[in-house]
Order: sequence, then structure tokens, then C-alpha cells
Amino acid sequence: MKHRIVHLLQKYLLNPPIKLLFAIGVAPPGYALLETTGRKTGKPRRTPVGDGRIGQQFWIVAEHGMKAGYVRNVASNPHVRLKMRDGLRARWYTGTAHLLSDDDPRERQRWLANQLPRSSGNAAAVRLFGTQLLTVRIDLDD
Repeated sequence: MKHRIVHLLQKYLLNPPIKLLFAIGVAPPGYALLETTGRKTGKPRRTPVGDGRIGQQFWIVAEHGMKAGYVRNVASNPHVRLKMRDGLRARWYTGTAHLLSDDDPRERQRWLANQLPRSSGNAAAVRLFGTQLLTVRIDLDD
């Protein structure tokens, strides 16, 4: 039940304004746009995520684990793109995603909050709304 309510809030209330900002070329601080390939349609699917870039890696703690559409897309095709802030604008980066089922997502969030203090708000929201946390690491291409 919690997953269904959170999913509806994100899909219709929280994510659309962030997607719109990225679409017009404005990169909201603390966010990135993850693009996966739809596992059924083969079409690009874009999902706002918290900005978890540390060097050549990008970290995500997925709130709903394998129930999240973008996580299932990554399981089917790990090649992804990320639109991230570059100054005031945003640019696309490519990478390969890895689902880390043996990683402790709560500990990963604490580590991310220490590395990226701007991510602490997103980490709190993930803990509050999350149902089955799962760590995703994206290795960015050069």
C-alpha cells in the first residue's frame, strides 16, 4: 500500500516539475535525470534521482528496489545515461549500472550523506518513503 501511494505521488506530483526543469535546460540542484531503456518497449525512460555523483561513479539508493521501473529496466539493460548539472546547465553522461543486492543501502546512504552533504535531504526522503531499499552504482564512461 505504501509503495502504491508513494508511486502515485512521485509520478504525478513530485517528478513532473523536475523533469520539466531538465527539459528546458535548467538542472535543479541536488538532482540528476536517469535515462534507462524500457525493458518492454525499448524506448528511453527518464526518472529524476538524487545527485549521487562521486568521481566517476554515481550512486542511487532505490526506494522500492526491484519494484521500481527504472531498476527493472537496468536489470534488463545496464547501459544508462545521466543528465547532471555542469555549472548552471546540464549535460548527458553515459555509464553502466550495477544492482548491488549485497550492499547495505542504509549504510550507503550514511556514506553518501558524508560525501555529499547536499544529498542528506534526498536520503531522508528515501528512508521515509522507501519500502525495499536497493543500492545502484553507475560507473560513468570517460
